[in-house]
Amino acid sequence: MDRSTQKIVQYLDEAHASELALVRVLQSQIAMTPRGSYRTGLETHLDETRGHAERVERRIDALGRGGNPLQLVNGIAQSVAGQALALAKSPLDLLRGSGGEEKVLKNAKDAAATEALEIATYSAIERLAASVGDEETARLATSIRADEEKMLERILREIPKLTDAVARAAFEDDPSYDITKTGAADGARAAGRTAAKSTRKAATSAKRTTRQARRAPGVARAEGTVKGAVASEGDLPIARYGKLNADEIAAKLPELSQIDLSKVDAFERKNDGRATVLDRIATLRGDEPWPGYDEQTAADIQTALAAADEQRAKDVRAYERAHKGRAGVIQATERELANA
Repeated sequence: MDRSTQKIVQYLDEAHASELALVRVLQSQIAMTPRGSYRTGLETHLDETRGHAERVERRIDALGRGGNPLQLVNGIAQSVAGQALALAKSPLDLLRGSGGEEKVLKNAKDAAATEALEIATYSAIERLAASVGDEETARLATSIRADEEKMLERILREIPKLTDAVARAAFEDDPSYDITKTGAADGARAAGRTAAKSTRKAATSAKRTTRQARRAPGVARAEGTVKGAVASEGDLPIARYGKLNADEIAAKLPELSQIDLSKVDAFERKNDGRATVLDRIATLRGDEPWPGYDEQTAADIQTALAAADEQRAKDVRAYERAHKGRAGVIQATERELANA
């Protein structure tokens, strides 16, 4: 690989890492953004960003990074750096600002800055590729840059409206942020409907549905985190929360769903921050065996288990033992595993 190609691959590696990081950030922002034109824009750009990452990766492969160990190490380093950026931003950004309206506005300002960086990145790639006669890479950069410019324009059109919502909430006592309409809430409802439908059709489709369920992790946690950040004590799933000591609260935590665990975690961190409570929540955190599991009855779960594979039965048994400990569900897993 000549020096000019090495340099282009280096820049493409950086762009690829940025696209992967942006996927994570967009997912986080969608989770806390209510339905409307801004969330529609985020969802559209999430699909575009996934496509950008795939196109850039194909171009890197075509240029031959895979045959050069130094370039391969550089690409891995860039990807790790990009993912670290996303992980650093995503969970904490859910708690930014004093209200839902302000959180969305701050995330929109971050999104505008990110798009400006993406535009600069692809402008540099376009210019570099053109200077050495790599027309295919230049066209790729031009195409992706155009998508990023459109997204930046869209965000800038939304910011005045998001700012107006902040002003109404802060100065006119007229909040508009609705937690029940966020991406996390919509995702949780959709997952619950999917789980209920799969239960009714368990005999023919449960295995396929459980495989698909694994593709949407984190929805419950994101919804609970957003709810907990704005919750009052009366909104919590544990009665008389403020009158209980840390050990009493910790004893009740295994009964809670992942959404409620995240809700209590966010509330506790915002207020007393007791290690006994937070550490116990940490041991109970984990993905449900399938989306909507925590909201299902023992009978629903036993019906779904009748068509589940061995691994799914093991997942249910482990999760149930750590949480609600319903004897009927655990016995159903044991029967399925004995017959596997």
